[in-house]
Amino acid sequence: MDHIISKLLIYGDMPSGCILMQLGDICKNARERTQTRDELVTRVFQQVKRILEVATDYGFDRNLWHNYLTFLLMNDENPFSLTCEKVGAREGSVNFFAKNDFKAFQALFRYDFTWLEQELGIDCFSRLSNYRSIGKPELMYNKSVSEKVQALSAKLEQAADENEFFAEVTGFYRDFGVGMFGLNKAFRIGSSAGGEIVFHAINNMDKVMLDDLVGYEIQKKKLVDNTKAFVEGRKANNCLLFGDSGTGKSTSIKAIVNEFYPQGLRMIEIYKHQFKDLSGVIAQIKNRNYKFIIYMDDLSFEEFEIEYKFLKAVIEGGVETKPENVLIYATSNRRHLIKETWKDRDDVENDAGIHRSDTIEEKLSLVNRFGVTINYSKPNQQEYFHIVTELAKKAGITMPEKELKAEANKWELSHGGISGRTAQQFITYLQGMSE
Repeated sequence: MDHIISKLLIYGDMPSGCILMQLGDICKNARERTQTRDELVTRVFQQVKRILEVATDYGFDRNLWHNYLTFLLMNDENPFSLTCEKVGAREGSVNFFAKNDFKAFQALFRYDFTWLEQELGIDCFSRLSNYRSIGKPELMYNKSVSEKVQALSAKLEQAADENEFFAEVTGFYRDFGVGMFGLNKAFRIGSSAGGEIVFHAINNMDKVMLDDLVGYEIQKKKLVDNTKAFVEGRKANNCLLFGDSGTGKSTSIKAIVNEFYPQGLRMIEIYKHQFKDLSGVIAQIKNRNYKFIIYMDDLSFEEFEIEYKFLKAVIEGGVETKPENVLIYATSNRRHLIKETWKDRDDVENDAGIHRSDTIEEKLSLVNRFGVTINYSKPNQQEYFHIVTELAKKAGITMPEKELKAEANKWELSHGGISGRTAQQFITYLQGMSE
């Protein structure tokens, strides 16, 4: 195997600790007898365990070796794969080297571990090639990624030569992209040990679609129109969804991401304490072939907080303007985002003599940086009953309408008042009682 791996050029810059490189080193040591049998068996089992861990995380099935190699190809961000993500495969000399690499990968797909199993007295690779996974709930793994990997893996298994292999892989890059941004739709950010910004995929995000949000048709249309213009490469605005709690603001954002994910829309959720990292996040995504919504949920600032300055700086643009593939979508229960006190309204603070009108004006001007503002107000009684009725239909609840409304009225009186969230909680309660 090591002699096959050594032929990789474009895809050859893999970490020495990755499963493929470790297995190549194991095969080399077994052939040259530079390690004892027990040492080699221990190393093999360590790598097989890692393959099983990847398979468990992503719900892989059948040939786990092929799934792992496919997963490697999908995630390898190199100049060739990133170019294919943007423009697909084009004529050029680089294709010669890419096809040589794919010829090597095809050999890895067909690699026969029998000699190594006989040498070490094990049979784990044979079991990996015909693996039957234990069925598990979708919430335990990333089903979207699993399906993509297994679908491409099956096609690569059938590829007649490196040319067909090339067509399948580059076609995937063109259609879905490469790396975590190609495979996932939503992310959070964190920091590495060295302080660098790292992205973490949000697995199993709520699958809600816009049709699942009953009512608010005008609000949804404004959001859809703006987002559609964005993903189609036309001019679009940052969006602020404000209003009463439980009215569907966050749900609308999630639904928008689910709706436009196939067209290259991705979401990065950022919390207030991370606003200082906004410029760094944008620097990492500005040249990717996706449209990114930077999502800020329940956005508001207290009088003493200054994080809003980082947000204003990014929206307004300093020396470097905000790239065309990034928008900011925020939700808030406050129309002006920043808590305003009577102290703010005093033009002069008595003990310090400092003018405060400029300060509060700066704070309140933040909302003007959002070109689209959408108000999600609490529904009235009639609208609340409409939401309950429609949700009940979708849930298959057959309670008579008069009784349903009466029970819904009792529920909202003791559960926080009228809102879309209260209606959904009521329907969930009825579903639980009927099961």
